[in-house]
Amino acid sequence: MRLIAVLSYLAYLVREVLAGAWRVARSAVTPSLTSSPAIIEFPLRCRTDLQITALSASITITPGTLVLGTAEAWEGTPPTLFVHALFAPDRESVLTDLRDMETRLLRAAGVPADASPSRAGGRS
Repeated sequence: MRLIAVLSYLAYLVREVLAGAWRVARSAVTPSLTSSPAIIEFPLRCRTDLQITALSASITITPGTLVLGTAEAWEGTPPTLFVHALFAPDRESVLTDLRDMETRLLRAAGVPADASPSRAGGRS
């Protein structure tokens, strides 16, 4: 069961890298396509350093997104990533995509992914 989740996550990640590469390349050669960059604060459900590192690496290898920094958990605030997204039509769509990636990663790691961060949402 967990092997299937790991393979599913890897297939998802490859698809996201290819889709991101296509989007960035298309934007570079099509002047009418404009980017809408934003920096998003993303509170995590990941708790271990390995999970946070794996998620950060997954985000960063996806073209069009980059982890700028992390903040450790502190006084009830979950660990947080600060993510630069090149194509961010709105904050919620970026957070939805990031939460989907995190859920898939946690499922592959064998961690129940239904827990929410102690502080919902995020700021941009």
